[in-house]
Amino acid sequence: MGELERLWVEEMLGWCATQFGARTLRTPVVLPDSASFPEAFTGTDGEVRSLVDVVGEFMGVGRDRLIVEVHSDADPLPEYLAFPDGVSHGEPGHYRQEAGRAVVSIDLTRMRSPLELVATVAHELAHERLLGERRIGWDRHDGEQLTDLATVYLGLGVFTANAAFQFSQGQGGWRWQRLGYLSQPLYGYALACWTLMRGDPKPAWAQYLDTNPRVYMKQSLKYLRADPDALPEWRAASREF
Repeated sequence: MGELERLWVEEMLGWCATQFGARTLRTPVVLPDSASFPEAFTGTDGEVRSLVDVVGEFMGVGRDRLIVEVHSDADPLPEYLAFPDGVSHGEPGHYRQEAGRAVVSIDLTRMRSPLELVATVAHELAHERLLGERRIGWDRHDGEQLTDLATVYLGLGVFTANAAFQFSQGQGGWRWQRLGYLSQPLYGYALACWTLMRGDPKPAWAQYLDTNPRVYMKQSLKYLRADPDALPEWRAASREF
């Protein structure tokens, strides 16, 4: 992770603070536990829609703002999720607007765990907070990266950081998968900045992070504590909160 990337994270978290305000920083961190997600999940269409409702409540996106499309093995993918030869795009989620409403499409064929589903839903709902609320334009060059960063500020960073890089084992051996637009080192740095903005320098919720993002977050906290004046803009903003 380079200096420019760190500066981008710092600047954009400060921007998120001005956009979403103090109340968001005071809300509980969303965790992969029964307190946040009390219902058992088996992957049915209804459960996916209920999960979107739960994540939307955490992120400030009411269900009345959304049209949710769920695609599974039995469904032909719509044109905006497929190439002409029928091969689907790499992203398991898609956000668009139709007739003034947000449409969130979820492709279950690309999901391998509830973690990935929550991370995907969080990313698409962050699009609604940014694009749907006209906080940024569709042509913004770092729009997707900012959308991932917004999931951190809005409390879903444990999910998106853990899903950013995953190993799994199948019949063909071990394989890896990237999800999203930020690397795990950037997620670790963003989570470190965010938890300091919250006034929580030793967060108990860090235990829910996978090994890599947890290590990156701890390293980043050490770096930030070494220079108390390293981030004056968001430190000043956090004092106002």
